[in-house]
Amino acid sequence: MQSRRKFIGNVATGLAGTLATSNVLGANDCVRLGVIGAGARGAELLREALACCRTECLGVADVYQKRLEEAQAIVPGARACRDYRRLLDDPAIDAVLIATPPHLHAAQFVDAMRAGKHVYVERPMAFTIEDAKLMRTAWQSSRGLAVHIGHQACSSGQVQDAARFSQSELMGKITGLRAHFYRNTPRGKPQWSRPVYPDMTPDNLAWEAFLGDAPAREFDANRYQNWRLFAEYSGGSVTENFSSQLAFWYKVLDLEIPYAVTMTGGLYLWKDGRDIPDTMHVSLEHNEELLVSWDSGFGNGQLGAGEEVLGTDGTISRSQQIRYVPQKVNRADGNEMVGAARTEPRAHMQNFLGAIRGGKEPNCTVDVGFRVSVACRMALESYRQQRTILWDAAGEEMV
Repeated sequence: MQSRRKFIGNVATGLAGTLATSNVLGANDCVRLGVIGAGARGAELLREALACCRTECLGVADVYQKRLEEAQAIVPGARACRDYRRLLDDPAIDAVLIATPPHLHAAQFVDAMRAGKHVYVERPMAFTIEDAKLMRTAWQSSRGLAVHIGHQACSSGQVQDAARFSQSELMGKITGLRAHFYRNTPRGKPQWSRPVYPDMTPDNLAWEAFLGDAPAREFDANRYQNWRLFAEYSGGSVTENFSSQLAFWYKVLDLEIPYAVTMTGGLYLWKDGRDIPDTMHVSLEHNEELLVSWDSGFGNGQLGAGEEVLGTDGTISRSQQIRYVPQKVNRADGNEMVGAARTEPRAHMQNFLGAIRGGKEPNCTVDVGFRVSVACRMALESYRQQRTILWDAAGEEMV
């Protein structure tokens, strides 16, 4: 795996000149896919894509041998390889689905852009500010390649309802967005903790490829299998859950990157070696004069997940259903409304495939992915540094 310094140098000096020219496929053309990262999420995306019309999978890449074998059981004729770059060398592959840990997204995304592949990359788009900038530059130089970020809610019918409900004549001035995400598990079964299997050995697992640009460490099957528990590879609930809730409203309300972010919390529940907090609160201050407040915990599932958008004239509540409730003090004659827009099966994947065939903008763009990635990294840095993190919009850096 190339070093971060070499990676940045390659992008800075040669990306624009080496990108392959993309071809928008015809409406009836088959989209030939490759999968980078064949774990549980990668396999789910693969099945979802294959359930769509006119798709086929030509290859799968993963650092763990067992995952490759499981993927080949789904698509017996697919090529299997440990090094994802061998997949990108195949000119027959039109697009790749990237479902690896967040710390690997940037290198794989940029390499895919350079190889002329359309890309679907799971959330969050980028793990660091540096990664986000590199990925945005790669896409801007890609000559029309479709890129879709895996915030599936952005393809939900609720987007249409939320856009209708958030009009100023219904909401007045919006000043707050309150969100939460809670889960619980039986005692003795920590959230996200997965068993380490005997075949997770150096022979069956390409450890250096898993580490990527993360700090060098001796082989540790637990860190591979449970990467969501460690800050070197994951942002925990911030990148897994908050990012998706934030993406929905960043798309609907078109919010910019917050100018200040504060995150507090800690490991209040699971003392199992993880270094990602299990209980947390995040506040984001936006120049649109709107405060986003989000809290999350893994010790009680009563509240579940949801958001409330607060305006002087109305409230939008979103969970499994989305509804509008007027503030009678300002809209005495207003009526409650329930969202009615339908979400098509496999809507997010269908949208990605449609963008490849038709050249239209995907529902979750690089721009949305960039803003969400920056906001999440600001939160994680606030927690790490135990202070409020500010955003310098002109210099595009945290201060």
